[in-house]
Amino acid sequence: MAKKALINWGGWAGHEPDKCADIFAAVLRNEYYEVEVINSLERYLDEQYMDSLDLVVPAWTMSEITKEQENGLLEAIKKGTGIAGWHGGMCDSFRKNTQYQWMTGGQWVAHPGNIIEYRVNITKKNDPIVKGLNDFNMNSEQYYMHVDPSNEVLATTTFTGERTNWIDGCVMPVVWKRKWGLGKVFYTSLGHVARDFDVPEAKEIVRRGMLWATR
Repeated sequence: MAKKALINWGGWAGHEPDKCADIFAAVLRNEYYEVEVINSLERYLDEQYMDSLDLVVPAWTMSEITKEQENGLLEAIKKGTGIAGWHGGMCDSFRKNTQYQWMTGGQWVAHPGNIIEYRVNITKKNDPIVKGLNDFNMNSEQYYMHVDPSNEVLATTTFTGERTNWIDGCVMPVVWKRKWGLGKVFYTSLGHVARDFDVPEAKEIVRRGMLWATR
């Protein structure tokens, strides 16, 4: 039986959520998932539907979520529905909702210099999400985040201090996984806009992360 996934996109348009959603809907369908792609949070209110899902992929920056919608998502994950996402589409989604942020394992706070060249270092080389991948460069936003110490970190980036000298040498998680109840949670800060996934490693990490997070 095919795995079932929901990709819901929306919020701030600058992250090209619709284009990114299309990229990973195609990736999941290539893995024989049944995928629904919607521009809405209303599905979170349908408990039976949410419990039927194997994976939720949010691409929703900033904006707001109702308490009922948030509870619907968090309870589904606690019961075993997986969640996987990237960049601000998952970890800069609902700034007022600390329970949501606890689930994701992190929250964006800055990207010094905006679009810059930076290095991603694979740190847990035997984990299946990054196994066989080498360190690589991105030309994008280097996310500075507040992160949960219980995350299992798979890749990092190091800030140079060129733009903000007080964080010189700071090592920041870029890829992590964690649990929320019975559900598996995957996140990467890569993927500011759709073209970032032209970097093969970035796209492959999200592909593997989605498969890992699936119920």
